[in-house]
Amino acid sequence: MISSSWGAPAAFTKGFNLQHVSDGLYGQHLHVYSWPNGELKQTLDLGSTGLLPLEIRFLHDPSKDTGFVGCALTSNMVRFFKTPDGSWSHELAISVKPLKVQNWILPEMPGLITDFLISLDDRFLYFSNWLHGDVRQYNIEDPKNPVLKGQVWVGGLIQKGSPVVAEGEDGKTRQYDVPEIQGHRLRGGPQMIQLSLDGKRLYVTNSLFSTWDRQFYPELVEKGSHMLQIDVDTEKGGLAINPNYFVDFASEPDGPSLAHEMRYPGGDCTSDIWI
Repeated sequence: MISSSWGAPAAFTKGFNLQHVSDGLYGQHLHVYSWPNGELKQTLDLGSTGLLPLEIRFLHDPSKDTGFVGCALTSNMVRFFKTPDGSWSHELAISVKPLKVQNWILPEMPGLITDFLISLDDRFLYFSNWLHGDVRQYNIEDPKNPVLKGQVWVGGLIQKGSPVVAEGEDGKTRQYDVPEIQGHRLRGGPQMIQLSLDGKRLYVTNSLFSTWDRQFYPELVEKGSHMLQIDVDTEKGGLAINPNYFVDFASEPDGPSLAHEMRYPGGDCTSDIWI
């Protein structure tokens, strides 16, 4: 079993504070345990490339001793793997560059990778950038060399109409086109994702943690979450927002509600449990 070390509840429950990173209240390690007796066998230091490691996913093929961890603050996807001597090692697999921005709390904005998953056939890896606002698809048939195959913008802090703008290398400012779905402007940023077993439908919600939602996307707390469907090209790769699918949690009986995790009753790509 491998676990990540996101951060201390005393820090993240109060909202994100960059000083807490310097204070050591957020992690940068993976911990390898023998199972089922729970003995700690090894600790991997991800260093400056692996700040705030969150979700961990192994490849589904049980013969492959490798997987990935999404590191939120540095917005890197790190691959971990077993070496010939039986120990574990890691390497940087995918990096999302921070954007230089105007009218935000910091001069640079990380993508903030908050969730990712791997398709059941181990061909594609998907992840969400909660602050930038995009969902990505990578081909990982060669886990050492992921290839970007699809990307869609479904919210974020730098969508058109936002006060925040990104600065390009050419010095020009830009924002991203985010479509309305069934007349609804998309709120917040993409967060939790779930993939159908056939790999053709990717579902996206947008609440991370209510305290962080309130800090970065106050409108999300006021108006509630929504769930979207992204259609997946499982042959050549590619993503497209389904314009006919929009689940609005604004009008829940005790709402507005914040939508987070999703599960298929018969099992899904992240639980590996089928009934």
